[in-house]
Amino acid sequence: MRVSQTVVVIGNFDGVHPGHREVLRAARAAEPGLPLIVVTFWPHPLSVVRPGGGPMLLSRLDERVELLRQAGADDVHVVEFTRDFARMSPEQFIAHVIEPLAPRRVVVGENFRFGHQAAGSVETLRRLGEGRFEVTALKLVAHDDEETCSTLIRQALAAGDVQRAAQHLGRPFRFTGVVKTGDRRGRVLGFPTANLPVPPELACPLDGVYAGWVTRLDGRDAHGRPLPAGARAERWPSAVSVGTNPTFDGIDRRVEAYVLDRTDLELYGAPIAVDFVARIRGQIRFSGVEGLIAQMDDDVVRCRALLGLAPKD
Repeated sequence: MRVSQTVVVIGNFDGVHPGHREVLRAARAAEPGLPLIVVTFWPHPLSVVRPGGGPMLLSRLDERVELLRQAGADDVHVVEFTRDFARMSPEQFIAHVIEPLAPRRVVVGENFRFGHQAAGSVETLRRLGEGRFEVTALKLVAHDDEETCSTLIRQALAAGDVQRAAQHLGRPFRFTGVVKTGDRRGRVLGFPTANLPVPPELACPLDGVYAGWVTRLDGRDAHGRPLPAGARAERWPSAVSVGTNPTFDGIDRRVEAYVLDRTDLELYGAPIAVDFVARIRGQIRFSGVEGLIAQMDDDVVRCRALLGLAPKD
């Protein structure tokens, strides 16, 4: 008889929220001496099964893999989800995806479905795995009597409720990207911003202005110099605008982060993360620059309060 050697966790894991992390924790607790392998799928299955109908994603693939490793995965096995893959029967799914990983135990959420047209359920997995591997199915995690799921988090972001999204993510929602050259209007107005384009496939909060934090991700400081060995990434309080900049008839949706009280940052071409803390207001179209500047001054004051910073003298 083949000796099983791993514990395998299967799921989509978009966003890697507390429910996902609980699945990994339970898998580790059930088989503490075995390597923990996570199986995830890319692109999102719904975007393949219903082209154009897939959900906006809470994280890029590299971010998902890193979050899964932080949650305890020893290895992350990314399965390319194609139309041919979608046509696999439950039996074929087990033969091609699960069995090569030599599992002693497979851990999934109680709503796990697999195989062509989602024909396979947890009970199907147990029946087909009998004598080959054990199956553990876990209930969904809830917060304030709401079951945590990626769909709920997307809905919260679409409503601009980044605090509710953070409750169900277990951390602030983070949007990442490489800083692009913008219109440079912010610098002229006294509020230089780091600009990130918003790809249509990625989730982002509702258009508006938010308090948040900006973190540089490439191991360099505000001016592009390498940080000392072991130093933590630099993180700055920010006022963050999401939208198309309607005052100037903008078209492209983007995230624009103004780091409070800093006009010296050199971030063009740098990878950064924007962590959203709270929404201040919606987008407003101003008739003139004076009204915009006055509103931005007020936004900065409110950001300070929301981020727990002392008022500026």
